[in-house]
Amino acid sequence: MPGVTFSHIGITVPDLEKAVAFYRDALGLYLIMPPTEIHQDDSAIGVMCDDVFGAGWGSFKIAHMSTNDGIGVEMFEFPKTTAEPRPFDYWRQGLFHFCVQDENLEERLKIIEAHGGKQRMQQVRHYYPGEKPYRMVYVEDPFGNIFELYSHSYELTYSAGAYV
Repeated sequence: MPGVTFSHIGITVPDLEKAVAFYRDALGLYLIMPPTEIHQDDSAIGVMCDDVFGAGWGSFKIAHMSTNDGIGVEMFEFPKTTAEPRPFDYWRQGLFHFCVQDENLEERLKIIEAHGGKQRMQQVRHYYPGEKPYRMVYVEDPFGNIFELYSHSYELTYSAGAYV
């Protein structure tokens, strides 16, 4: 059986419209479906959400965006979502970050910061200093969701042993 391809990631935010603006303006994602309110009912999406969230979820807002290479970013705002800082418990089970790529990493970092994001690391790191131009940095969106920014593809970065 062949391997899978990556489809999308879901991110919960406290302000969906602000998140759409950030991911559009800072990362260049394009909007597929604008912010839409979903209600618990007998529709196909309502029944599917019952299966995922359980009974009594009520309603939420959702928007769909995509990267230039067709990877989806699905954003949710639930009525109970609050804009509170969460501890960075990197050792806990679960998703820790996602990664996007831009060869112009330093310029993209400036754009991210100009739109309310934050550089999480003290400096951009080079995987092969003086040898290859592969760089990376961890950042946060305006809500504290952590993501990584690479200058080159995952395959190029790790195929030569980035930790050697």
